[in-house]
Amino acid sequence: MSELLARYAAFVDEVLLPIEPQLLSNPWPDIQSQVDAARQSARDRGLWAPHLPVAWGGLALPLAEFAEVSAVLGRTPLGHYACNVQAPDVGNMELLLTHGSPAQQDAYLRPLAAGRIRSCFGMTEPARAGSNPVWLDTIAVRDGDAWVINGRKWFATSADGASFCIVLAVTTPGAAKPHHRASMFIVPTDTRGYALERNIPVMGHVGAGYASHGELTFTDCRVPASAMLGTEGAGFMLAQERLGPGRVHHCMRWIGICDRAIDLMCRYALRRQLAPGAPLADKQVVRHWIAESRAETEAARLFVRDTVQKLERDGQRASRDEISMIKYFVPRVMQQVLDRALQVHGGYGLTDATPLANWWAHERAARIYDGPDEVHKDAVARHTLERYLPPRT
Repeated sequence: MSELLARYAAFVDEVLLPIEPQLLSNPWPDIQSQVDAARQSARDRGLWAPHLPVAWGGLALPLAEFAEVSAVLGRTPLGHYACNVQAPDVGNMELLLTHGSPAQQDAYLRPLAAGRIRSCFGMTEPARAGSNPVWLDTIAVRDGDAWVINGRKWFATSADGASFCIVLAVTTPGAAKPHHRASMFIVPTDTRGYALERNIPVMGHVGAGYASHGELTFTDCRVPASAMLGTEGAGFMLAQERLGPGRVHHCMRWIGICDRAIDLMCRYALRRQLAPGAPLADKQVVRHWIAESRAETEAARLFVRDTVQKLERDGQRASRDEISMIKYFVPRVMQQVLDRALQVHGGYGLTDATPLANWWAHERAARIYDGPDEVHKDAVARHTLERYLPPRT
């Protein structure tokens, strides 16, 4: 594994970091050809799709090993996309691999795994709390051998240019349990009634292509019955299955961001002179920031590794508290480390000369998507308190 990680690190250093400044300062379409060349380099180096089975063109890495790769790729905003393990495609690939029919896999997973197309995921809605995914307005009604979908979704990452969307819609509103009311559908984006209304501006940036967050409408959007992914009423279960490992992926990516931020902080502190012969690194407060950042990052790394071991050993339900804890613990660490790195860089850190400002703006969402901090904390506290209650009779 160490040899493979070294190859990923070399790919980041030799191929991605040289083009990173152009990503930060130019619109996505202007650098698409360079990014495509980087993706081809990932293929040529045998680093493509580490999460997928060999038969699908991947490296078949188990979750624990893929998590380590994710930390290495997280050192640059380009890392995951360059190796075809970016959200939401990685989660959609995992769903199609596990629950897709042979026809669905051939039509959607095969080109997605090859990097010929992109996808998006439609769950969050403007009029409903994203922290309550069983409360949805989007409805799919059976009509003969088809389903007709009506509704609105937003923050559908990478919807701009996606070839298909996996959509969560209510199919059985009268189901006794709300968790059994929704189903998932694969909707090609050229389907009549599907529309990308806009790319939502995030922190002042509208974004385009892969780096976008779309608002979608479904207006009498008709798809065949074969478009359902999995079984009717299993939508919430599939969404949760997708999110568990996805939270691990995110956490290790955030740790990679911390690693890079510490590296940038140290290099700048040694280089930047406050006066002749007096670098920033001589200041005790800067040294303490470096030390604190290292300790917090390593604690987060070990926490995620331990959670991955439990997840692989005991399953997602048994490790639900650990998954929730890393989901609200690691983003806090990342925010603190980024804040210190920005402070060390001063005004320079607010420019696009480094990825720090980009991460500071866009990764603030880490404490919101895939469940806001407060929801995860409440769940952990509830499960913890249950241990202290008397047994039910």
